[in-house]
Amino acid sequence: MTVPSEPIVVPSPRGQFTQPSVAELVADAIRTQIVAGTLPDGSLLPKQDQLISEFQVSRPSFREALRILESEGLVSVRRGNVGGAQVHAPTPENAARTLGLVLQARNVALDDLAAALDVIEPACAAHCALRADRNSTVVPQLRELNRRGRAVELQDLAGAALIFQKFHQAIIDGCGNATLVIVIGALESLWSLHKKAWADYAEDTGEIPEPSLRPSVIAAHEEITDAIEAGDAARAHQLVTAHLATVSPLVLDHRAPRIDMTGARP
Repeated sequence: MTVPSEPIVVPSPRGQFTQPSVAELVADAIRTQIVAGTLPDGSLLPKQDQLISEFQVSRPSFREALRILESEGLVSVRRGNVGGAQVHAPTPENAARTLGLVLQARNVALDDLAAALDVIEPACAAHCALRADRNSTVVPQLRELNRRGRAVELQDLAGAALIFQKFHQAIIDGCGNATLVIVIGALESLWSLHKKAWADYAEDTGEIPEPSLRPSVIAAHEEITDAIEAGDAARAHQLVTAHLATVSPLVLDHRAPRIDMTGARP
């Protein structure tokens, strides 16, 4: 690992050019290797003294580089006798956390997030229906989730919410477009935090939703699965649109304490 001999110049927010710090250069070099897979997910970075010697930087600069990577979710630093910095490959969950912070900083409301998913998720369902291999990839997974949804006890709201969230995630994951999977997956991860809060609040307060709600959700999921299996993209799009229009307001209107966009309670 080596720091580039000539510093990379990046534009500042005001349009001026600034040179990154030594810590930023070290973080960028390590980040590049994590993204490339040279440093595999779950592996440990070499010992701190070894890296300081390789990069030829001061200990404070190296520690600042680790803090940068830790804030990005790319490493987690463990201290003590069995300490070290463990590598974490970039994931949609990391993207969701960063995206959540941006949305929160801009005071974006949860109903705005729900509206975005209401527009994009039906398109993912249509893409699933257009896949030539849908009946060997997407459909079996959706069928299994529908079966599990029917088997969950009526009082287990959190368990049902988790399975229903996995159904929607399966539609996103099965759309066949890697960019949509990552971007929409990050949005769905944020939305699922609020759905879980809704289910937890209902269980804690005993405010169980209408008994007919879960059967209607399962019925909608089965209709969506049927449309995808039949290769009917237009119907799959229509059914997901109608389903979200019914369910999203129920989640938004609950009286649980609102969670923020990163999943932390205020």
